Amino acid sequence: MADEVATLGGGCFWCLEAVFNDLRGVSRVESGYMGGRRPNPTYEQVCTGVSGHIEVVQVTFDAEILPFRDLLKVFFAIHDPTTMDRQGNDTGEQYRSVIFYHSDSQRAVAEDVMREIAGEFTNPIVTEVRPAETFWRAEDYHQEYFTNNSRQPYCMYVVAPKVEKFRKSFAGRQK
Repeated sequence: MADEVATLGGGCFWCLEAVFNDLRGVSRVESGYMGGRRPNPTYEQVCTGVSGHIEVVQVTFDAEILPFRDLLKVFFAIHDPTTMDRQGNDTGEQYRSVIFYHSDSQRAVAEDVMREIAGEFTNPIVTEVRPAETFWRAEDYHQEYFTNNSRQPYCMYVVAPKVEKFRKSFAGRQK
């Protein structure tokens, strides 16, 4: 087993977590925060912008089953990498599109994938590629949020369609 860690931000972490939990080769997904100015931020600090953190998921995956390149293809399919600090109605720097790389290899793959898919979008890709920083795990109630709150309106109208899009587009990649 060749476990790797990827840290990705692409809007609300509930959406990303729900999709990556369903992806074959992924063994763990944690919602959290990265890239900010203060230690151990709270959700409220992140949402108000005072901490400067980005909502991210930290994904542990088996690179022999799920190469990093394939993980990124799913990432780019489930969020809009052309909008700065916004995903749908969610706005603010905490929702920016970012790949926090954990190795030079991850950086190179991220840059390659972005070049490869650039023509698929009308607008330029604004996804940042940055070195990983300290990962701050989000509060417990954010973990497995979609699984535990699927009837909540945000989950029904925002998260569920992203999960469904993933399931249709990557049918052969589901657990």
